[in-house]
Amino acid sequence: GTESESLVHCQQCRIQRCNADYVAATSPSHALPEETLPDVDYCIALRAYSVCTRKTAKSCRGDLVYHSAVFRIKELFAQYNCSSDGPTSSAKAPGTPDPLLSEVCNYESRSGFQKRFAHCGLFGDPHLRTFKDEFQTCKVEGAWPLIDNRYLSVQVTNVPVVLGSSATATSKITLIFKSYQGCTEQKVYQATTEDLPLAFSDGTRNGGQQEGASSLRILEKPDTHQVEIQAHYIGSTIIIRQVGRYLTFAIRVPEETLSLAEEGTGLQLCLHGCPKSELIQEHRLSLGNVSPLWPGSRWAYTVETATEQCRHILQVEDVYFQSCVFDLLTTGDPEFSMAAHGALEDLKALYPSRLKLHTVPKTVSVSGSALGPRQPPATLLGCALAFLTLLRWC
Repeated sequence: GTESESLVHCQQCRIQRCNADYVAATSPSHALPEETLPDVDYCIALRAYSVCTRKTAKSCRGDLVYHSAVFRIKELFAQYNCSSDGPTSSAKAPGTPDPLLSEVCNYESRSGFQKRFAHCGLFGDPHLRTFKDEFQTCKVEGAWPLIDNRYLSVQVTNVPVVLGSSATATSKITLIFKSYQGCTEQKVYQATTEDLPLAFSDGTRNGGQQEGASSLRILEKPDTHQVEIQAHYIGSTIIIRQVGRYLTFAIRVPEETLSLAEEGTGLQLCLHGCPKSELIQEHRLSLGNVSPLWPGSRWAYTVETATEQCRHILQVEDVYFQSCVFDLLTTGDPEFSMAAHGALEDLKALYPSRLKLHTVPKTVSVSGSALGPRQPPATLLGCALAFLTLLRWC
């Protein structure tokens, strides 16, 4: 009787419910990181949080989560200069990320975090920029893993672009965000050439029912043919673009997490690059292959016209410019020129400090005027190809 009731009562610590209500009041899934609550609204939510913890104090005696919450609440009252007297409300309000859960579900707020990031991108024909700043052009037809670790798996499916060519492009991208206690349930996102959804496969746009679910969310970017997915709990941002009939992928991760990625078994293109057998440098295109009249292509390009087209889109003759020219020559599809442009825009958005590293010497060019007007297109393309596959940034 009494002993049994007491045991049940002791098990009914409701601190998790208090935490969840507080998160709902201060950090809804649609709030942007830079948004903040007016001080008066924040104090209302904080007082409601404090009242909730007091009500469950008896049944939470000895609970570390409870005592941590109480201690943090005192700090927040002082930090935001809130009075313990005043109105309380558990209503949802536009908000700011939850201070209590920030260290759990916001990687960048954790103590000791160094603001150093790594970038990986896959675009075009396809061109791969690895976390280690290697730039490669690969075949990789079929399904290939870009990332596979304890937190995230990314797989791409590449299909042939032009009959008779080793060139491929990405037609499907599958992301699996693995369950992370307190922040997100397992979520799957899949983009195809026909569909760039604004939700995970279960129809939601955040991490689900966890307290810190807003630390994983899909951001809508109207009329841009792109989706941005923010995974704050692992400090990562992903951008997927639809460019013509194909997709591009870009991700930024904390540099210090790459050691965790090394723990993953098997091939990870973002980490280790393409296998040597898949590098296009091992399969140079012959003069016949680089004929500007590709079967099935909509446009015919020479080195000169491809270079001119890319100059309209990309101002600097760098690796992205070289990729643009290469893609036009191998596919004849003008939409491919936008893949390199999109990849560069993603680099600017995710990792602007890397921009100074992506330029190349002016002596490296695929334009006829730079290398001599009478040089055969195959030789020009070979130079560009060798450059694309051998370049490595320091």
